[in-house]
Amino acid sequence: MTAPGPASAPGGGPPPVRVLLADDQPLVRTALTMVMAETGDLEVVGEAGDGAEAVRLARELAPDVVVMDIRMPGMDGIEATRRLVADGAAARVVVLTTFDDDDYVYGALRAGASGFLVKDMALDDILGAVRVVATGDGLLAPSVTGRLIKEFAGRPRPAAPSREVTGVTGREREVLALVGAGLTNAEIADRLTISVATAKTYVTRLLAKLGARDRVQLVIIAYEAGLVTP
Repeated sequence: MTAPGPASAPGGGPPPVRVLLADDQPLVRTALTMVMAETGDLEVVGEAGDGAEAVRLARELAPDVVVMDIRMPGMDGIEATRRLVADGAAARVVVLTTFDDDDYVYGALRAGASGFLVKDMALDDILGAVRVVATGDGLLAPSVTGRLIKEFAGRPRPAAPSREVTGVTGREREVLALVGAGLTNAEIADRLTISVATAKTYVTRLLAKLGARDRVQLVIIAYEAGLVTP
């Protein structure tokens, strides 16, 4: 396996995004490895066939992004994600799975995944998602966003929110609710009649105040705090 430590990209540009692939299907790993090798800015530094191996290699290789399948033998992708986040790993986790795994969306995001993608997306979109998550942003496949909302809608609503949001201003609470509803910064700006830059600033403050890893985690917090009604 490749040892940790980014190398400069050809031409003196930024180093490539170091990716660990975790999937129990060798053909999936091989296909993604071949495609990423051709990009120049994505580098597969390791492959794992199950969750336990993914956790071990993530600790050993320190990748920037882990592309994680959910259904794997032994330790599944949700538990592996939970352990990596608990370890304080810098690596961001992108869950890449099939439509048949819809029931696991919420669990994966609660475990700390920064993205949830489906395998029948275009390869360019998957590669783009890896790049986005590597920058620290969260990402959900458009189809998954709708499914996530349905998942929340189908859950019995508790008498009281399962999470309290404290230390935020009234305006920040408004922004959090809109993030939870799936609005982009531009849409939030339009809804609140503020600039896009201001909307982005509010989101950045919320990430810091609520200890969220990325925008995806803000969505979870908004729902758990009862700020969004599906």
